[in-house]
Amino acid sequence: MLAGLCGGAAWWWLHQPLALAAPSLDLSIEPGTSARGVAQAVADAGVQTPSVLLYAWFRVSGDARQIKAGSYEISSGTTPISLLRKLVRGDEALRAVTLVEGWTFRQVRAALAKAEQLKPDSSALSDSSVMAALGRPGVHPEGRFFPDTYTYSKGSSDFAVLTRAMHAMDKKLAAAWALRQPGSQAQTPEQALTLASIVEKETGQASDRAMVAGVFNNRLRVGMPLQTDPTVIYGLGAGFDGNLRKRDLQADTPYNTYLRTGLPPTPIAMPGTQSLLAAVQPAPTSALYFVARGDGSSQFSSSLEEHNRAVNKYQRKQ
Repeated sequence: MLAGLCGGAAWWWLHQPLALAAPSLDLSIEPGTSARGVAQAVADAGVQTPSVLLYAWFRVSGDARQIKAGSYEISSGTTPISLLRKLVRGDEALRAVTLVEGWTFRQVRAALAKAEQLKPDSSALSDSSVMAALGRPGVHPEGRFFPDTYTYSKGSSDFAVLTRAMHAMDKKLAAAWALRQPGSQAQTPEQALTLASIVEKETGQASDRAMVAGVFNNRLRVGMPLQTDPTVIYGLGAGFDGNLRKRDLQADTPYNTYLRTGLPPTPIAMPGTQSLLAAVQPAPTSALYFVARGDGSSQFSSSLEEHNRAVNKYQRKQ
């Protein structure tokens, strides 16, 4: 009789929602934590159930050794059974941060600083110190991280996201370089990355990427300056106020492709997969010029005379 009552009470307790100190609780379990320690961590997080009772359940279930370390979220309606299932599955509370194609490293760092429940371990470091901490001392950070959406456990370090994004770009760049066409003027993967970053910033419509790359490829081949505004803007840095003036085009920085031939010294943004491919597989074209049509697409021209007519039509509306 007594055993039946105890068994019934246990069954009832296992299926009842746990009392929580708040609608949602954060639970962090460090690697190597014992089942007893996990039970205590659950209670300390705000689950209003004696840790000894939770520990007994973990032991009786036979899954005590299967509980995984991680960051979890305990919400209203969680029962002892569903809690243990979550911990055994390693069903962590995940957040996500999106790094957008065409962003600069400054924008990446700003996004990471604002990301929910992401430890800002890199926030006090300079760009060069961040790269050193990532194992790339002396490497310029621009363009070295692949634009994508990255999930992470609550409480993760921003270095974990940066590491994944950096390795993702390594793989994407290597894959693109393996597909390089002989006519590409990019002589190294680093040059391809730089050219891809310019294509990314100069392209308003995805279908134009290969043609834009073709124009820049032709200019590099004949020794013509790239003459691209995004590189000039990048060289101006934080001093750029959104309005590119004539004096800016005459400012001699390493990134002023009106005054200097060849590629700038580093990428100017994060290119996506299609821009990486365009840089190594430029469209076969005789075009040396292009101008925005105003609808996101570009008009391409092979001669300066043809280009000037396109500028009058699409920019000056003449």
